[in-house]
Amino acid sequence: MATLSTDYFEKKKGFSSCLAALYGDAAKARAARFPKLAELHSHIFGNEYRDFFSSPGRIEIVGNHTDHNAGKVLAAAITYDTLGAVSPRDDGKIEVKSESYPMLSVDTADVSFKPSELGTSTALIKGVVDYYLRAGKKVGGFNACMDSIVPKGSGVSSSSSFELIIAEILNVYYNDGALDPVFKAKASQYAENAYFGKPCGLMDQSAIALGGVNMIDFRSFDNPEIEKTQWKFDDLDIYVVATGGDHCDLTDDYAAIPAEMKSVAEALGGKVLRDVAPADFYAAENSLRGKLPPRALLRAEHFYEENVRVENAFEAVKNSDERRFLDTVNASGESSAVKLQNLRSERGDDAVETGLAKAAAIKGVEAHRVHGGGFAGTILLFVKKQLSDSVNERLNSVFGANNVFKLSIRQSGACRVDLEEGI
Repeated sequence: MATLSTDYFEKKKGFSSCLAALYGDAAKARAARFPKLAELHSHIFGNEYRDFFSSPGRIEIVGNHTDHNAGKVLAAAITYDTLGAVSPRDDGKIEVKSESYPMLSVDTADVSFKPSELGTSTALIKGVVDYYLRAGKKVGGFNACMDSIVPKGSGVSSSSSFELIIAEILNVYYNDGALDPVFKAKASQYAENAYFGKPCGLMDQSAIALGGVNMIDFRSFDNPEIEKTQWKFDDLDIYVVATGGDHCDLTDDYAAIPAEMKSVAEALGGKVLRDVAPADFYAAENSLRGKLPPRALLRAEHFYEENVRVENAFEAVKNSDERRFLDTVNASGESSAVKLQNLRSERGDDAVETGLAKAAAIKGVEAHRVHGGGFAGTILLFVKKQLSDSVNERLNSVFGANNVFKLSIRQSGACRVDLEEGI
């Protein structure tokens, strides 16, 4: 294969539109990844790639710690992705190579679980394949050279992005592209739960599989209800900022949130809070004081109020009501601080709490909230575009450039990238 350049891809009539759809304002900066991966595929596997596949990261816009109690979330795919140059193979083997990482190799004829693979990317591949097989779907081999710009440890789901690119390759090459996004999301969640060893809900995978902005109702974990809308706030930039907290030994902090919410539900005859009507909870709340920890009741209040905020934020996006949207995001952040109480860890790490205070003081930051799990994680900011450059400069100064990620909403979920016709 001849040496490729960006010029080679720019001659493909759909390349520019693909870049714009995948990366928004960062399209030009991302273009060089395509020839680089194509060259790597040729060098590693000795044959040309057939297709590119892309799988985004995600943000949780509103809906902090609601999914595990069968609540609602508003989530979106973003313009940071895992990109792969891929070709099928006929021996049933999957080989994945990322620059600076060892080759991953899985034989689809044997995807048995091995405890030694817990926490590895190999486990994620095997888990997705196993789910497909258990569901009676077809699987097969492929070669892939991948590059991920989904920042790890920043709450935008780098592992789910990887799971979904594997699921989509299997969907396109061996299932005629006919599998629906929720199926692929469930396959990815299964891989993470059963093979990788990380308990998680379905929100991350669903947002990445669906693409765009979606309100996801987890009343039924098996069949979540999904409503999609278009992002219309072109005068807002979005930032995710890693606050620099220490994530070690936070398992108890994270586990206490669903456990305390469920303790309230159980006291009222349910398994999760969604089993208990809001009116029934509020009618019984005073009688539960002294029987349950005060924080558990505050966290239950957050759950019920956050579900309403998800609906409000979704309607605001759908109706282009920017002020209502920003106010709802800020209210979600305030509730996470006061009622959910996931800004400061039990050991006293206040990086998120301090980070939010610093970000809120920057001119141009219109809305801010904790992003994802909290305690020592990331924050989400919505910024006026005309002030974005100065906000970016200030964020870089406060948090470090490597911890500041400016992003956009991406309409496509995990997908094959058609460089001729465009996405």
